[in-house]
Amino acid sequence: MSAAVVLAEAIRAALSAHAPLAEGLAGVFDAPPVRAATPHAVIGEALLSDWGTKDMAGREARVVVALHDAGESSARLRRLSGELETAVASMPRAIGGGWELASRVLLRARMERKGEGRWIATSEWRLRMLKSGG
Repeated sequence: MSAAVVLAEAIRAALSAHAPLAEGLAGVFDAPPVRAATPHAVIGEALLSDWGTKDMAGREARVVVALHDAGESSARLRRLSGELETAVASMPRAIGGGWELASRVLLRARMERKGEGRWIATSEWRLRMLKSGG
């Protein structure tokens, strides 16, 4: 399996396994849904670059996870955004397919209003990973 697929599945699993997010989100999607209840999360496509060594394949990934919500206030989304950070930071080192996370760093986070009563919180992560066995 490709690094991008393994990473997306690992992020999805981390968000789904983190109780406050599992209870608070209507769904976790790999692409913007046509119709979905709010709040929900969308895992963006990873931007991958080589991060290998002489004897190990490696990737540096930049991934944006967006939380979408509706309402007069951003309070619920602010709380869920904090839980998202906790969930990604708590991902296990081994993520599948022989890939292991070497580091995960939150690069930037932002919350903004997107029209009448709609909110979006984005978190951009840098995740570095190595594959055992080359």
